[in-house]
Amino acid sequence: MTPDAPRRRGRPSRRTADGTPAARDRILAAAREEFSARGYDRTPIRRIAQAAGVDPALVHHYFGTKDEIFAAAVDLSLELPAKALPALLADGPDGVGERVARLFLGFWEDPATRGPVLAVVRSALTHEAARDIMRRFVLRNLLEHVAAQVPVPGPTLRAELAASQLIGVAMLRYVLELEPLASADVETVIATVAPTLQRYLTDPDAVPAAGA
Repeated sequence: MTPDAPRRRGRPSRRTADGTPAARDRILAAAREEFSARGYDRTPIRRIAQAAGVDPALVHHYFGTKDEIFAAAVDLSLELPAKALPALLADGPDGVGERVARLFLGFWEDPATRGPVLAVVRSALTHEAARDIMRRFVLRNLLEHVAAQVPVPGPTLRAELAASQLIGVAMLRYVLELEPLASADVETVIATVAPTLQRYLTDPDAVPAAGA
């Protein structure tokens, strides 16, 4: 009889580490929920483990540090669709404010991405990794990309001003849930915010050249 192959040591199988399938996926889902509800500082590893129904050691086993599980839980969920950026300026700068507002608010309105963006915004004031993710998502990957392609002065400042508008709306509507903004129809919000974004991003007189 052929002897059994030796058992490989090292990192346990994803399917068997806690005796049930997809423990790693449960940990990630629990981390997204906990970080979105409480932010980085108020979410200990043991709380994530409890929500996922695993031992805290398993969380460390799969993800290492709290910083690493935070990044894993939120970062990949905030990748912009491959076709989203070219579509923003496909018809020129006219209407780009509305398209940017629709794309950004779409992440908040979509249940699949609402948790990760809540986690980032709740954590950004106190946690550097969250600030990095927010800068990359809102500024570098979205608004700076748009501003750089519109031939007007001060593209970086324009992108930051547009970001302040979007993040302010998101904070009041989705994080603080202030009424009546929290319950307003999203199309009403988009239509109201879009002209300000349009001005920041495309109006040659909105930002002086010295702001570049």
